[in-house]
Amino acid sequence: MIRDHAPRRRRTERRLQATTSGIATGLLVTGLLAGPAQAQSRTGPSPSPGTPIGTAAGAAGDASYEPGGCPRTPEPVQALDEARCGTLTVPENHTKPDGKKIKLGVAIVPAASGTPKSDPIVWLAGGPGDDAVGEAKMAIDGHLNRDRDVIFMSQRGTYSAEPNVLCPNIDKFNAQSVGLVYDAPSTERLHVAATKACRDQLAGRGIDLGTYNDTQSSADYEGLRGALGIKQWNLYGISYGTHLALVYMRLHPEGLRSVGLDGILPPSKGGSALTWSSARQGWDALFKACADQPACNKRYPNLSATFDRLVRGLEARPVTTTVTLPGNDKPVKVVLDGGALVNWMTSATHIATQVPAALDELAKGKPERIARQWAGGRLSPQAVGRVAHGLSYGVFCSEWIPYETQERALRGGQEAFPSFPESVQAQAPQLTFLRPDCQAWNVPAAPRSIRDVTRGDIPTLAMSGSFDSQTGADNGPYVARTLPRAKVVTIPYEPHVVFATSKCAQEVAVTFFEAPDAPKTQCLKTLEPPEFEITP
Repeated sequence: MIRDHAPRRRRTERRLQATTSGIATGLLVTGLLAGPAQAQSRTGPSPSPGTPIGTAAGAAGDASYEPGGCPRTPEPVQALDEARCGTLTVPENHTKPDGKKIKLGVAIVPAASGTPKSDPIVWLAGGPGDDAVGEAKMAIDGHLNRDRDVIFMSQRGTYSAEPNVLCPNIDKFNAQSVGLVYDAPSTERLHVAATKACRDQLAGRGIDLGTYNDTQSSADYEGLRGALGIKQWNLYGISYGTHLALVYMRLHPEGLRSVGLDGILPPSKGGSALTWSSARQGWDALFKACADQPACNKRYPNLSATFDRLVRGLEARPVTTTVTLPGNDKPVKVVLDGGALVNWMTSATHIATQVPAALDELAKGKPERIARQWAGGRLSPQAVGRVAHGLSYGVFCSEWIPYETQERALRGGQEAFPSFPESVQAQAPQLTFLRPDCQAWNVPAAPRSIRDVTRGDIPTLAMSGSFDSQTGADNGPYVARTLPRAKVVTIPYEPHVVFATSKCAQEVAVTFFEAPDAPKTQCLKTLEPPEFEITP
């Protein structure tokens, strides 16, 4: 889950911090919440035993699947070379099955095993707003398809869906904003203007913005399961994908064998207070790892106090510098204030070994490293035209903002970082200007039940990284309280979405689907802390 681009070791890290200039939507209806879509009957011929999943047309309820070409991706994805592909057609609004239809791309990567299990794994992407099909490399590189087919579907509104709700104008504003004071009122006005322009453009295309949310997306996936003729399947969600997975578990539990959650974002806690708490956890874990390493502690003592001092000092007196970025000789103006540093730090846990040196350089009047990283993600060509901002707003503005008061949001910052200036506390990391953005987006609130905790006995893997400053590791025990068959695993020294960076996490995940009540976790005992960069 992400709203602002920043340094990252992989594309997935945008999840919580780079998605958009705003977020929101969700016209959720009680009819959808009351009845699981899988109760709808399948029509058309059922696949014969042994027929590979996705090679036959099918329909279930208001969803229909047709085999065909693979969804488009920004770059070639080798993992899709052998995929079986097609298109799912569903109503834009599942409560109006005879209304406008949308098309969602589907790619099914076969199991590496010659005798695949009958229950595939469905990959739920991060964001909100990332396209699962584009994340196939991550999943297959981690051998998630060892024994099972892995299904990737473009969530409604994402890159290869028809229609998509991308809004590149927001990405272009994010690039321009590196030269602005991060949390200034003048920046807010431009920020919200970009959000409104996005909304106006999408509404002008006839898109029902109130249908881009978790309830409608859950119905899409349940429709896919029925149309493919699958009795049971498994989910693996990363970052925002865990948010969608937890909603799906609550609304459509009957077709689920097991669920993996990685970088957990509980719908019942979604909001600014959660992001502040997550930042505190991830940063404290990183600072402690440095303090526990004699060379790091000697060279960078009291790192937490240094960071706190820098946030306060930059908020009072922002620093302006000029940097050049790889592949571009044109100098880029970068302004670093307290809010910018907080948001850089939220994603910098992905490059944890550099953080102590970078903060030390900044404290000594050398802002170039942090400025280069802060600007690099936003000005990258890969940052434009890939994230479905309409889906981002659809989720947050209907499911989060209506259920967290402005006072509670501010209190979250005050409780986590009482010494930060109020102007910094007022803008939660990753969610800058979210409330005025959502006012501009102007969609109805979801039913309050969207905030219900997920309960049940579905075997669940709740996996986090101890350095995760985007979705804190304590979200694992939190969701496990009401999921008695949940296995909580924290991978030490790893950031947000551990499957992407940790071989141990991959082993835990793959063996979880093999034996959901007994994944192999012995690798946790072999993990060593990172070796932090020590500068002269």
